[in-house]
Amino acid sequence: MVGFPFIIMLIGTVEVCLFFSTAVSLEGATQNAARLIRTGQVQASGNPVQTFENEMCQQVDGLINCSTLQYQVVPIASNNFSNAESMTPQFDSNGNLENQGFNPGVSSQDVLVRVVYQYTFMTPGLGSIISGGNGTSSTLVSTIVIQNEPYTFE
Repeated sequence: MVGFPFIIMLIGTVEVCLFFSTAVSLEGATQNAARLIRTGQVQASGNPVQTFENEMCQQVDGLINCSTLQYQVVPIASNNFSNAESMTPQFDSNGNLENQGFNPGVSSQDVLVRVVYQYTFMTPGLGSIISGGNGTSSTLVSTIVIQNEPYTFE
C-alpha cells in the first residue's frame, strides 16, 4: 500500500531534477548562441540560422530534442534596451511561439534572443503542479537581450 506512492514520489523527484536541469541547459545554450550573435560570428557565417541552430543543438544535446526548440532573434526597436520590455513572447492556441523571424542585427545593434521549449512531464500530475494548470507540460523560456559588438567584416 505504501510502495506505489513511494515509487511515484521517487520518480517525481527525479523528474523535477531533470526538469530543472533542462531549464539550466536551455539557459546556457541560449547564452552561448547569443554570444555568437553578439560577436558577429553568426552574421559572418554563410548560413546564420544554421550556425545558431548548430550551437543550440550542441549545447542541449542529450536533454532536449533540438527539433522541438522554438526561437526568435529580432533587433530591438530604436536600438534601446528599455524597448525590450514591451517585446513579450506571443504564443498561438497550441502553446507554440509565434515566430517573429531570425534577424541577428548588425554591428552595435541591440538584439533580443528568445528560445522556447515545451517540457512534457512523464509523472502523472506533476505537470499540473509545476505549471499551475491542468496540463502535462510546462513552457521553458530563455530570453537574452544583447548589444552586438562594434565588429567589421573584411
